Amino acid sequence: MEKKDLKKLCKLIRYDILTSTTAAGSGHPTSSLSAVELMTTLFFGGFLRYDLKNPQNIFNDRVIFSKGHAAPLLYSLYHAADAISYEELLTLRKFNSNLEGHPTPRFKYVDVATGSLGQGLSLGLGMAMGMRLKIQNLPRLPKVWVLLGDSEMAEGQVWEALEITSYYRLNNLVGIIDVNRLGQNGETMYGWDLKTYQKRIEGFGWETILIEDGHNLKLVNQAFKKVLSSAKKRPVMLIAKTIKGKGISFLEDKDGWHGKALNNEELKTALKESGKVDLKIRGTIQSPNFQTNPNEEKLIAINNRLRGLAAGGEAGRGSVDAQVRRYSPPDEQRWEGKPSQNLPQLMATREAFGDALLDLGKKNNDIVVFDAEVGNSTYENKFAQDFPERFFQLYIAEENVVSAALGFSKIGFTPFLSTFAAFLTRTHDQIRMAEYSNPNLKIVGSHAGVSIGADGPSQMGLEDIAMMRSVLNSVVFYPSDAISCGKLTEIMAKNNGLFYLRTTRAETPIIYDQKEKFEIGGLKILRQSEKDKAIIIGAGITLHEALKAHAELKKQGILTTVVDLYSVKPIDEKTLKKLVQKTRNIIVVEDHYPSGGIGEAVLSVLSSNFDSRVSSFIHLSVRKLPRSGSSEELLHFEKIDSAAISEAAKTF
Repeated sequence: MEKKDLKKLCKLIRYDILTSTTAAGSGHPTSSLSAVELMTTLFFGGFLRYDLKNPQNIFNDRVIFSKGHAAPLLYSLYHAADAISYEELLTLRKFNSNLEGHPTPRFKYVDVATGSLGQGLSLGLGMAMGMRLKIQNLPRLPKVWVLLGDSEMAEGQVWEALEITSYYRLNNLVGIIDVNRLGQNGETMYGWDLKTYQKRIEGFGWETILIEDGHNLKLVNQAFKKVLSSAKKRPVMLIAKTIKGKGISFLEDKDGWHGKALNNEELKTALKESGKVDLKIRGTIQSPNFQTNPNEEKLIAINNRLRGLAAGGEAGRGSVDAQVRRYSPPDEQRWEGKPSQNLPQLMATREAFGDALLDLGKKNNDIVVFDAEVGNSTYENKFAQDFPERFFQLYIAEENVVSAALGFSKIGFTPFLSTFAAFLTRTHDQIRMAEYSNPNLKIVGSHAGVSIGADGPSQMGLEDIAMMRSVLNSVVFYPSDAISCGKLTEIMAKNNGLFYLRTTRAETPIIYDQKEKFEIGGLKILRQSEKDKAIIIGAGITLHEALKAHAELKKQGILTTVVDLYSVKPIDEKTLKKLVQKTRNIIVVEDHYPSGGIGEAVLSVLSSNFDSRVSSFIHLSVRKLPRSGSSEELLHFEKIDSAAISEAAKTF
């Protein structure tokens, strides 16, 4: 597109930003105005390769607005591309609109939700890695373009992503920093000091390109040409000096306008100043040479057949794997592999997870694994030894790991990630944001609870169940033995969604046989009689304490039901209520703090008509600040061992 047309498009996009935010009565016009020339050049200057008719085309470039509050700019770009109407643009931030205040996949051209600052580069990192693994024999890999704000450069996760991106030499990831100097409340840390950004980012191994005037279309165009012509095998960061509120004199570089839409009078003044706008001009996003390479045409044809396979069709089978790692929806035949018959009597669920992951990796080449440098403790290293090309070490940077794994899933893979449950709690924001991105993410928290012993409280995951239960559509599993852990890991792989598996450090007895079936939202009744005085509900390590207590109580003539609540969320409400109709005394025992854990999950089910259903409810959980010691000492100290359970049962 010629420069004069790009200028017209920039004027139209500014018009759209201003009118849509005023119509909404809210939004971030000034943060959007600063990046107009940057993103207009990317979209319409022949640099972005994107098929508007097929947003999920594996060969598309991807665009992520890490500064998600610039959503009015994003939507205006797609209006300028004639992908949405002006009428739809004016629904910005309305209840029934797909144009939300910060981008989410409700808008079909958005892959991942953004708006919690600092996460976009990690998401782009995951997508770029996924593309490199998915696509073979393509001269130019699709690129992932990430727009960042200068304010969010203060977020540590950005630098985690910068570091690991250069480590993996991902030259198909491009960052664009919109250095407009002003944050929400005053000047950013470095203002317009582009050199400082440059030195720091180059120190992390990136190539940098400075744009001294991010509103000069010629300079911006030259910068994007340098990106595409670079032969270096490392990521590129564009660092552009811009002006917040650019194009409207009373907004330009003025503090106090962040997140404020213009009222009608201010809008009239702004539009009068900006001058006549060509409301009919439209640009094309798809680069003119998008399909001119014969090899690429062949790959695009293969990708179309690939999409047919994903929908259950047969066309193209046999020719796909040579070029693209085929996404294969799971079917029963592919997943019927059984755990080893030669398991020891004692085995930690964390090791069983590692074995199950390895077995899954043999059956499905879309399984990938992310580690935070604890693979020898979570047993992900078993997968790494057999499938090094599908194992990604992202080191001790858990926030980056979660976001990168989510980005990877958007390229059609099924990512598993694991670390200690305690360290996952720092990723609550990343997990919270993942739920808005239609996630397919499998998270495993190891070394949970005080039962880990002598390492002490800093290593004990005691809040993780509460954290994962709080995420709206999450599934939370807590297996008690190697068999159940293996089968629950398989369920996670077979089903899309956000899953959490809690594993235990200590070896525990195997209590199930290979034929036992498990399901999302299930439980197991391990002990039961017609004369039971109480129901003991446990999971993980405390289930074994419950079984010990049951045996001891039985010797004393006190009979109890023992329940393995392996699916903490969703919970088997129907079976629990049926049990309570027979036995009205409940004991819940868990290696977790009382708030948000298994006890509250059970109590929430039984809370309706509580008085008539339950005579007594005792919740045994970690209520004292833990300390170092043996597993047995700590379970006894916190009163969640078999002795405490027996004592509680006798009170009935």
